[in-house]
Amino acid sequence: MFSILNKLTGRSTPEAEMPVGSPTAAAVSPAAASAAATDPIAPVPPPLDLNVEALVAPSPTAATAAAFGPVDAARTEALREPIVEAISTVFDPEIPVNIYELGLIYKIDVADDRAVAIEMTLTTPNCPSAQELPTMVENAAASVPGVGEVKVNIVWDPPWDPSRMSEEARVVLNMF
Repeated sequence: MFSILNKLTGRSTPEAEMPVGSPTAAAVSPAAASAAATDPIAPVPPPLDLNVEALVAPSPTAATAAAFGPVDAARTEALREPIVEAISTVFDPEIPVNIYELGLIYKIDVADDRAVAIEMTLTTPNCPSAQELPTMVENAAASVPGVGEVKVNIVWDPPWDPSRMSEEARVVLNMF
C-alpha cells in the first residue's frame, strides 16, 4: 500500500514499498498497481448528491430564529427608562461606576414581542470581566416587568473611550 510516509520520504511509486520477490508484489496486477499509484493526499471531490451550500449557509429556519423582530419605537421609549435603571445596577468590578454611566451601553431596542436587544462594549477587548458583564446586563434587563427575551451583543465598533462617560462618572473617577 502506498503510504504518506513513502510520499514524505521521496519514494514515488507503490512498488518501492514492496520487496521485489515477495508474494504480495507478484500478486499485484498492472491494473491494481495503477489504481494504487493514485495520490492518497489529493483532495477527493464531494459526492454529486452532497449539498455543499447547506454546509456553508445557515438554514432558512435558523436565519429566521436568530432574527430580531421589528423595533417598536413607542415600546422602546416606554421601557427604556426602567431598563436603564436596571442596567445601572451593574458595575464594572474594577471601576466604581456603573456600566451605563461608563458609556458601555450603545443601544437598547425593544421589538414588537417585547424582546430586547442590547448592544454594549467593554473598556478593552482584554477586559477580565468580559464573560460576566454581558450576563449581568442580560439578567438586569430581564428583571424589568414587561420585558421578554433579552439578547446582549458585544460590539467593538465604535471602540470605547473615556469621552463616552457621563459627567457623573467623570466626577466619581476624578476625570473632568
